[in-house]
Amino acid sequence: MPPLFIPPLVKLALGVLGVGAVVHWTVKEMRKINAELERVRTASAIDAETRRALPTLRRDPSSGDWRVG
Repeated sequence: MPPLFIPPLVKLALGVLGVGAVVHWTVKEMRKINAELERVRTASAIDAETRRALPTLRRDPSSGDWRVG
């Protein structure tokens, strides 16, 4: 079978299309991540009453293990 000949201009065009696709995907992912970070950043914090109701971990002085208390 003879070797497949691809003209250099076609190779360059395929390379440019591939790079363009990767850049497009990267920009889309970066925007998605930044939107998620902004959503988390603007989320309201837990108020003090709700925070006190949540269980916390405390170290047991005798065994050194962490326990819910």
